[in-house]
Amino acid sequence: MRVLVTGGAGFIGSHIVDALRARGHQPFVVDNLVSGTRQNLPPDVSLYEVDICDVRRLAAVFDEVQPDWVCHQAAQMSVSRSMREPAFDAEVNVLGLLRVLENATRVGVRRIVCASSGGVLYGDVSEPATENQPARPVSPYGLSKWAGEQYLAFFARERQMQGVALRYSNVYGPRQNPHGEAGVVAIFSQRMLAGDVATINGDGRYIRDYVYGTDVALANVLALEAALPSDFVTLNIGTGIGTDVNELAQQIRANVELCWSKSGRAGTVPACAHGDPRSGDLRCNLVSAARARQLLNWEPTVSLAEGLQLTVNWFAEHRGLNAG
Repeated sequence: MRVLVTGGAGFIGSHIVDALRARGHQPFVVDNLVSGTRQNLPPDVSLYEVDICDVRRLAAVFDEVQPDWVCHQAAQMSVSRSMREPAFDAEVNVLGLLRVLENATRVGVRRIVCASSGGVLYGDVSEPATENQPARPVSPYGLSKWAGEQYLAFFARERQMQGVALRYSNVYGPRQNPHGEAGVVAIFSQRMLAGDVATINGDGRYIRDYVYGTDVALANVLALEAALPSDFVTLNIGTGIGTDVNELAQQIRANVELCWSKSGRAGTVPACAHGDPRSGDLRCNLVSAARARQLLNWEPTVSLAEGLQLTVNWFAEHRGLNAG
């Protein structure tokens, strides 16, 4: 199938491109390259350097590509930025999505899979949330993701297309951008490898469900390919296993020190500092992926220990580059 991947030069999007190619599909990428990079993509993949909010240029891409499917990953993904700039968050995550949906309808796209967020939709939870749990977003980012799901459901119902909203937990792995405000694993890896002090927000006792990037990429491709029970489906994509940020930092630090030891570098990684709590952060979010196992035959294959080692090693090899 011909698949248009928005945000396809970024962290998750580029892994989706790889997974699509591995399964015999032809991906095309739309990305404004604000956080993504051409280096994340194979040289023979078509890249359109276009912002999803650019009405005219986005329409031209859809006209040229004529995709069968769309995988929508382009987003404003920082909770803290959404707290400061809610209008910008809505412009990208709601209006940008609507531009994609309108064009998908216009050219006859059969199915669209969209990145949503189980990490913000359910509010604070004490055990892995299922898709049936009521949405309780507390940040503009969560609100825009929830609104995006409602628009996707509308288009699936009224425009004769199928829609899947994948509610990611906290995704991490190689190619994650360490230069923004989101992506704690990437940020900590980059700072610790440079010998700098990493800062933990607040007391660090924030429980998160960390899922590896290639596992998430495969979930997207399976969601495009699978038979669906209805025209609109929501699916959690995560591990259901909680890790607090203090523990995460310790594991990253141990992996960085192992990298240093192997390279012959002496010394120890500086201990983390603690900064102010970050507005909009939940104390605990975990998701249950039981429905994804049932409908997609998907489950995470990379443990946190293995994934952190792979991620730190990747950043060690690519230090100084924009990981995208």
